[in-house]
Amino acid sequence: MTTTTLNKLLIIEDDIALASVLTRRMSKLGFECQQCHDATQGLLMARQFRPTHVLLDMKLEYENGLKLISPLRQLLPDATMVLLTGYASIATAVEAIRLGADNYLAKPVDTQTLLNALSVNAAEYEIEPLTEEPLSPKRLEWEHIQQVLTANNGNVSATARQLGMHRRTLQRKLLKKPTADHRDS
Repeated sequence: MTTTTLNKLLIIEDDIALASVLTRRMSKLGFECQQCHDATQGLLMARQFRPTHVLLDMKLEYENGLKLISPLRQLLPDATMVLLTGYASIATAVEAIRLGADNYLAKPVDTQTLLNALSVNAAEYEIEPLTEEPLSPKRLEWEHIQQVLTANNGNVSATARQLGMHRRTLQRKLLKKPTADHRDS
Protein backbone atom coordinates (compact mmCIF):
# COMPACT_ATOMS: atom_id res chain seq x y z
CA MET A 1 0.00 0.00 0.00
CA THR A 2 1.40 3.38 -0.96
CA THR A 3 -1.19 5.67 0.60
CA THR A 4 -0.28 7.81 3.63
CA THR A 5 -3.79 8.47 4.93
CA LEU A 6 -5.13 6.20 7.64
CA ASN A 7 -8.45 4.71 6.66
CA LYS A 8 -10.44 3.33 9.58
CA LEU A 9 -13.18 0.88 8.57
CA LEU A 10 -16.05 -0.21 10.79
CA ILE A 11 -17.79 -3.38 9.57
CA ILE A 12 -21.28 -3.91 11.01
CA GLU A 13 -22.24 -7.39 9.81
CA ASP A 14 -24.10 -10.14 11.69
CA ASP A 15 -22.54 -12.90 9.56
CA ILE A 16 -19.38 -13.36 11.62
CA ALA A 17 -17.60 -15.37 8.90
CA LEU A 18 -18.25 -12.68 6.27
CA ALA A 19 -17.22 -9.92 8.69
CA SER A 20 -13.94 -11.77 9.31
CA VAL A 21 -13.30 -12.20 5.58
CA LEU A 22 -13.96 -8.50 4.95
CA THR A 23 -11.74 -7.54 7.89
CA ARG A 24 -8.84 -9.68 6.62
CA ARG A 25 -9.30 -8.45 3.04
CA MET A 26 -9.38 -4.76 3.96
CA SER A 27 -6.64 -5.06 6.61
CA LYS A 28 -4.31 -6.45 3.92
CA LEU A 29 -4.95 -3.22 2.02
CA GLY A 30 -3.93 -1.11 5.01
CA PHE A 31 -7.31 -0.30 6.55
CA GLU A 32 -7.51 -0.29 10.31
CA CYS A 33 -10.60 -2.47 10.80
CA GLN A 34 -13.04 -3.10 13.61
CA GLN A 35 -16.07 -5.34 13.34
CA CYS A 36 -19.27 -5.74 15.29
CA HIS A 37 -22.38 -7.78 14.77
CA ASP A 38 -25.46 -5.82 15.89
CA ALA A 39 -26.90 -2.31 15.90
CA THR A 40 -26.12 -1.48 19.54
CA GLN A 41 -22.49 -2.55 19.16
CA GLY A 42 -22.31 -0.67 15.86
CA LEU A 43 -23.36 2.64 17.37
CA LEU A 44 -21.10 2.20 20.39
CA MET A 45 -18.11 1.25 18.27
CA ALA A 46 -18.76 4.13 15.84
CA ARG A 47 -18.64 6.53 18.80
CA GLN A 48 -15.40 5.00 20.18
CA PHE A 49 -13.50 4.03 17.00
CA ARG A 50 -14.49 7.10 14.89
CA PRO A 51 -14.14 5.32 11.52
CA THR A 52 -13.60 7.13 8.23
CA HIS A 53 -15.54 4.37 6.43
CA VAL A 54 -18.47 2.13 7.39
CA LEU A 55 -19.71 -1.11 5.81
CA LEU A 56 -23.21 -1.77 7.09
CA ASP A 57 -25.24 -4.92 6.49
CA MET A 58 -28.84 -4.15 5.63
CA LYS A 59 -30.25 -7.18 7.41
CA LEU A 60 -28.74 -7.57 10.85
CA GLU A 61 -30.01 -10.53 12.86
CA TYR A 62 -33.01 -8.86 14.51
CA GLU A 63 -32.65 -5.36 13.11
CA ASN A 64 -32.82 -3.49 9.84
CA GLY A 65 -29.53 -1.80 8.94
CA LEU A 66 -31.46 0.98 7.21
CA LYS A 67 -32.48 2.21 10.67
CA LEU A 68 -28.81 2.65 11.59
CA ILE A 69 -27.92 4.95 8.69
CA SER A 70 -29.29 8.19 10.20
CA PRO A 71 -27.77 7.75 13.69
CA LEU A 72 -24.44 6.72 12.15
CA ARG A 73 -24.55 9.73 9.83
CA GLN A 74 -25.14 12.02 12.84
CA LEU A 75 -22.16 10.50 14.67
CA LEU A 76 -19.92 10.36 11.59
CA PRO A 77 -20.95 13.16 9.21
CA ASP A 78 -17.83 12.83 7.05
CA ALA A 79 -17.53 9.03 6.97
CA THR A 80 -18.16 7.15 3.76
CA MET A 81 -21.01 4.72 4.42
CA VAL A 82 -21.78 1.70 2.22
CA LEU A 83 -24.81 -0.51 2.74
CA LEU A 84 -24.24 -4.21 1.89
CA THR A 85 -27.14 -6.52 1.22
CA GLY A 86 -27.96 -9.99 0.04
CA TYR A 87 -31.48 -8.72 -0.72
CA ALA A 88 -30.80 -6.02 -3.31
CA SER A 89 -33.71 -4.03 -4.68
CA ILE A 90 -34.17 -0.62 -6.23
CA ALA A 91 -36.52 0.43 -3.43
CA THR A 92 -34.01 -0.31 -0.67
CA ALA A 93 -31.17 1.27 -2.64
CA VAL A 94 -33.15 4.50 -3.01
CA GLU A 95 -34.12 4.42 0.68
CA ALA A 96 -30.51 3.82 1.78
CA ILE A 97 -29.22 6.78 -0.23
CA ARG A 98 -32.12 8.97 0.96
CA LEU A 99 -31.25 8.14 4.58
CA GLY A 100 -27.60 9.10 4.07
CA ALA A 101 -25.66 6.09 2.78
CA ASP A 102 -23.05 6.96 0.15
CA ASN A 103 -23.32 3.71 -1.72
CA TYR A 104 -25.20 0.42 -1.89
CA LEU A 105 -23.74 -2.96 -2.89
CA ALA A 106 -25.18 -6.43 -3.36
CA LYS A 107 -23.32 -9.34 -1.76
CA PRO A 108 -21.02 -10.98 -2.60
CA VAL A 109 -18.69 -8.12 -3.50
CA ASP A 110 -15.17 -8.17 -4.93
CA THR A 111 -12.33 -6.04 -3.57
CA GLN A 112 -12.19 -3.60 -6.50
CA THR A 113 -15.93 -2.86 -6.30
CA LEU A 114 -15.67 -2.46 -2.53
CA LEU A 115 -12.81 0.04 -2.83
CA ASN A 116 -14.73 1.98 -5.48
CA ALA A 117 -17.83 2.11 -3.28
CA LEU A 118 -15.78 3.26 -0.30
CA SER A 119 -14.57 6.14 -2.50
CA VAL A 120 -10.93 5.39 -1.97
CA ASN A 121 -8.49 5.68 -4.83
CA ALA A 122 -8.10 2.03 -5.80
CA ALA A 123 -4.92 2.94 -7.72
CA GLU A 124 -3.23 3.61 -4.37
CA TYR A 125 -3.74 0.01 -3.30
CA GLU A 126 -1.90 -3.04 -4.47
CA ILE A 127 -4.80 -5.33 -5.20
CA GLU A 128 -4.01 -8.91 -5.96
CA PRO A 129 -5.39 -9.95 -9.33
CA LEU A 130 -9.03 -10.86 -9.09
CA THR A 131 -9.15 -14.56 -8.38
CA GLU A 132 -12.62 -14.49 -6.95
CA GLU A 133 -14.74 -16.38 -9.44
CA PRO A 134 -18.45 -15.79 -9.61
CA LEU A 135 -20.47 -18.13 -7.46
CA SER A 136 -21.57 -21.31 -9.14
CA PRO A 137 -25.33 -21.72 -9.62
CA LYS A 138 -25.41 -24.39 -6.91
CA ARG A 139 -23.51 -22.18 -4.46
CA LEU A 140 -25.71 -19.18 -5.31
CA GLU A 141 -28.83 -21.28 -4.68
CA TRP A 142 -27.35 -22.52 -1.37
CA GLU A 143 -26.59 -18.96 -0.23
CA HIS A 144 -30.11 -17.80 -1.14
CA ILE A 145 -31.71 -20.73 0.69
CA GLN A 146 -29.59 -19.94 3.76
CA GLN A 147 -30.68 -16.28 3.71
CA VAL A 148 -34.36 -17.21 3.45
CA LEU A 149 -33.95 -19.88 6.14
CA THR A 150 -32.31 -17.33 8.45
CA ALA A 151 -35.09 -14.82 7.74
CA ASN A 152 -37.59 -17.51 8.79
CA ASN A 153 -35.66 -18.25 12.01
CA GLY A 154 -34.72 -21.74 10.82
CA ASN A 155 -38.31 -22.78 10.05
CA VAL A 156 -37.95 -25.20 7.13
CA SER A 157 -41.68 -25.31 6.33
CA ALA A 158 -41.98 -21.51 6.15
CA THR A 159 -38.80 -21.32 4.07
CA ALA A 160 -40.07 -23.97 1.63
CA ARG A 161 -43.36 -22.05 1.23
CA GLN A 162 -41.51 -18.78 0.64
CA LEU A 163 -39.20 -20.40 -1.92
CA GLY A 164 -42.12 -22.16 -3.64
CA MET A 165 -40.74 -25.65 -3.20
CA HIS A 166 -41.80 -28.82 -1.43
CA ARG A 167 -40.52 -29.18 2.13
CA ARG A 168 -38.76 -32.50 1.37
CA THR A 169 -37.03 -30.97 -1.66
CA LEU A 170 -35.72 -28.17 0.57
CA GLN A 171 -34.54 -30.69 3.17
CA ARG A 172 -32.61 -32.60 0.48
CA LYS A 173 -31.00 -29.36 -0.73
CA LEU A 174 -30.02 -28.45 2.83
CA LEU A 175 -28.23 -31.78 3.18
CA LYS A 176 -26.16 -31.11 0.03
CA LYS A 177 -24.12 -28.15 1.23
CA PRO A 178 -21.61 -27.16 -1.45
CA THR A 179 -18.11 -27.61 -0.04
CA ALA A 180 -16.27 -25.69 -2.72
CA ASP A 181 -17.28 -22.99 -5.13
CA HIS A 182 -16.33 -24.76 -8.35
CA ARG A 183 -18.14 -23.98 -11.55
CA ASP A 184 -20.68 -26.54 -12.63
CA SER A 185 -19.82 -28.46 -15.77
